[in-house]
Formats: sequence, C-alpha cells, structure tokens
Amino acid sequence: MKSLDVETDCGESRNMTTNPSWDPAQYLRHAAQRARPFTDLLARVPALPREPPRIADLGCGPGNVTAVLADRWPTARITGYDNSPRMLAEAAAHAGPNLDFAHADLTDWTPAETYDLLVSNAALQWVPGHLDALAGWLDGLAPGGTLAFQVPHNADAPLHALMRELGGSARWKSRLGHVLRREDSVHAPGVYLDRLARLGCATDVWTTTYLHVLPGEDPVLDWVRGTGLRPVLDALADDPEARDAFVAAYRDLLREAYPSTGYGTVLPFRRLFAVATKAG
Repeated sequence: MKSLDVETDCGESRNMTTNPSWDPAQYLRHAAQRARPFTDLLARVPALPREPPRIADLGCGPGNVTAVLADRWPTARITGYDNSPRMLAEAAAHAGPNLDFAHADLTDWTPAETYDLLVSNAALQWVPGHLDALAGWLDGLAPGGTLAFQVPHNADAPLHALMRELGGSARWKSRLGHVLRREDSVHAPGVYLDRLARLGCATDVWTTTYLHVLPGEDPVLDWVRGTGLRPVLDALADDPEARDAFVAAYRDLLREAYPSTGYGTVLPFRRLFAVATKAG
C-alpha cells in the first residue's frame, strides 16, 4: 500500500498525489502477489539485536503482512502504523497480545522509542521526501537493528506510463495533471545504497521483476484500481461520467499493452528492495 500519509477516505482535505482514498477489499484482491515481495524482503533481514524485539511496520495497510512479522518473530512486540481509517479497521482483525495498530503519518513520523526492526512494504513511493527521512528512522534503531523496505520500481512500465500519458492529454490534463504520481517518486537503487551506506549501515539493495500471471477479465486494470489508479478515481469521484470515460480509455490501453493469453495475463512488476543494518 499504503503509506502512513495515504489511504484516507473520510473527507479530510488532502493532497491527492500522496493521499488517495483506499479500498481494503480492492487492495486485497491480489493479496498473494502483493505479499510475496514482503516475504522475500524478510528473508534477507538478519538476526535482530534484542530479545524480545521491538518492530514497527510503516504503512501497514490492511495488516495482512504485519501478521507475517508476528509469525517470523513470535516474541516481538509489533505495531503497524497507517493513516487510513479504513485500512486500520481492516488491520484490527489481526491484532493480538503483542501486535497492535496505530494511526500515524509517515511524512513526519519519527521513532518515539528504540526499535530493532523498521520495515515498510510498498509505502514509500507515496511519501515525498522519504529519502531524507531515513536518517531519522535509523536514529531510532538499536545498535545492530535493521531498516528494511521494498517499493515498486516500475514507473516507466506501461502500467504507469500509459496512465500519465492519458492523464496529461488535452482532455484530462487540467483535472488530472497534478494528481498522478511522478516518475521520480522512487529513486534509483544506487541512490538508496549510497544514502544508507553513508549513514553507516551495512546495506544490501537489489531489484526483482515478478511476472504475475493474473486471471480474469482486465486483471491489470483490477490490480491498479487498488493502488496507482486511486488518485484518479478520487479526482473524478464527483463526476462519474468522466471517471468512467477515463477508466474505459485506460482499460483499452492496458489491454493492448498487456494482452491476455490462454493461461492468464502477464504483468511484469519490478520492485526495489533495501536492507540496511545499523552498526552494532
């Protein structure tokens, strides 16, 4: 998802680029594919420095992957942070004696206590300035603690490029030009490596392209309805006719870019991973 400064649909004033409304049910329609990168990220996290460990999930969304943290570290005290009331309501079903959820805003969140692991799954792309927040988050780690995150690294893929192209066309530019996430919402892998290494961390950065085979009719559109298309749906929410026209035009572009096959529709999806361990 999901970031701590996104996913609220309660009517408050918001910058659409970073604060789209979120639909947990739509987001979870592709839960298995969205959760796999988180599992791959955790596989590279080293042993945590304290027992029991203190862990925060930054941008926890509906809480399904936060629960994976409790399985991996059953003695840990874990808090999932998010800014979406709907996502937090969904996440509450996963709460337990050592797992809770709280409202927070990732754009200005700083650790109020010492953590052994700060983890974030597909959230930082929604947070302008997140690169500069990393130093403060590392300050909140215990010696030997780890910051681990993954973000989509495919702003140049048709999924996003076609949305920007359509949104920037003559018909839509005045209404949508300011709401679409920019190509530089995620930095190059080397930028994260350099920043984290200069902050004194043993750092591992890599990218992986997943080939998701999606079933059903227009599954790529269904996928992006849960994430990148949210700002557009919000911006056109008061004009259903225009909203449906944009979605139909975008659907047609996606059908051409991601053709259906006899076994499903292949969505290549590149993600960037970073695991940074503080000197201990």
